[in-house]
Amino acid sequence: MQLKNALAVIVGNRNFFADSLVEQGRKEILAVLGELGIEVVIPDEKTTKLGAVETWEDAQKCAELFKANRDKIGGILVTLPNFGDEKGIADTIRLSGLDVPILVHAFPDKTTALTAADRRDAYCGKLSVCNNLYQYGYAFSVTRRHTLDPHSDEFKAEVTRFYKLCRVVNGMRTLRLGAIGARPDAFKTVRFSEKILEAAGISVSTVDLSEIIAGAQKLADDDPRVRAKLDEIKAYTNTGGAPEASLVKMAKLGVVITDWMQANSIDATAFQCWTSIQQNYGVNACTLMSMMSDQLMPSACEVDICGVAGMVALQLASGTPSALVDWNNNYDDVPDKLLLFHCGNWPRSLVKDIKMISAEILGTTLGPEHTWGALEGRPAPGPVTFARLDTDDRLGLIRAVVAEGMFTDDPLSEMSGMRAVVQVPNLDGLMRYLCLNGHAHHCAINASHVGSILAEAFDTYLGWDVYYHQG
Repeated sequence: MQLKNALAVIVGNRNFFADSLVEQGRKEILAVLGELGIEVVIPDEKTTKLGAVETWEDAQKCAELFKANRDKIGGILVTLPNFGDEKGIADTIRLSGLDVPILVHAFPDKTTALTAADRRDAYCGKLSVCNNLYQYGYAFSVTRRHTLDPHSDEFKAEVTRFYKLCRVVNGMRTLRLGAIGARPDAFKTVRFSEKILEAAGISVSTVDLSEIIAGAQKLADDDPRVRAKLDEIKAYTNTGGAPEASLVKMAKLGVVITDWMQANSIDATAFQCWTSIQQNYGVNACTLMSMMSDQLMPSACEVDICGVAGMVALQLASGTPSALVDWNNNYDDVPDKLLLFHCGNWPRSLVKDIKMISAEILGTTLGPEHTWGALEGRPAPGPVTFARLDTDDRLGLIRAVVAEGMFTDDPLSEMSGMRAVVQVPNLDGLMRYLCLNGHAHHCAINASHVGSILAEAFDTYLGWDVYYHQG
């Protein structure tokens, strides 16, 4: 996954407006971006007049600068201290060859400063810039308020949101996923099209689970890397009554998975977490999956590749770890609440307390001695965003569902593993959509509210079919 952390900045200019507006506006924008810790690529005052873009010559020079820095540019901020030259801005983007999100911003005027020396007309200029970007065929974003003072909290929030959107778009376009093992035969729900994902820039590498198990079995108990991974596991969670032999097996498995991921530049994995791993190796993989997710290398259950892609998208938008859940149970007769559940692969940072257990449900058929490695915990009350991606092979496209809700502290007893109570407005409407449109019973979650970022990234820039549930 290639993360590009800089914004290219185009300062628009039109020469019959006062130079001082552009000069000061450029300084203000750069100051705010610096305050937000965002790296910028922008022509200096020697390269173009005022370090802005107006003429064809300016567009060529600015585009060359952007080309030279294309490996680190994740998005383009177009800012208009005055009306700007819409043709010069659009030409710059075309000549640069950049295919990244674009945000168009305009400075506000004041009715007490509309003299020839003070008026900007950026309100009108923004329409012209957007018109040209539309004509040129570019996808772009605009601030929610048509004009914004760069020093306002609202502008800073808009730029921060756009920056996160850029991370989602660029990250998903270069994502490398790993499928470890075959999906459980009973779960046709997690089938997917590698070809549809590949067309979107998402590559999938596969490895047979037997290769991972064989590699783990070859490692000695006292191998330094095994001992180091064992110490990491014990530091990560209260291992409870887990037998030492089971912990050592987990450590060996972790070493082999890490090696395979590094050899193939894998960003995130989906794991065959039952029943072969328990029957042929004797542990659950939940703890290792939780640890990877907590280290921002998401790992999903049941070889759900589309599920882990959703985990990655949420992580890119929020900067925090994600988890995969089942839409599992109704919450008594409360229509807008439900229970989320999985055996125990949620990242430690998502839950209040974490403890290793033997997976209760799998243990009933596989034997509890073979299912150590599940985890138990529950999130604190707070925000949650849901994301579900699926490849629709009948229509040849990627479909996305995004929703937001809240983790609650409603009573929940007699349920082991990772679990949560959540509240979602018009939950039945969301479930109806999932059912009627063939989405899986899994969903990625993240303890944040980033639904609007994902919806715009998926729809505007990635061209996926998106349902953004808003109650």
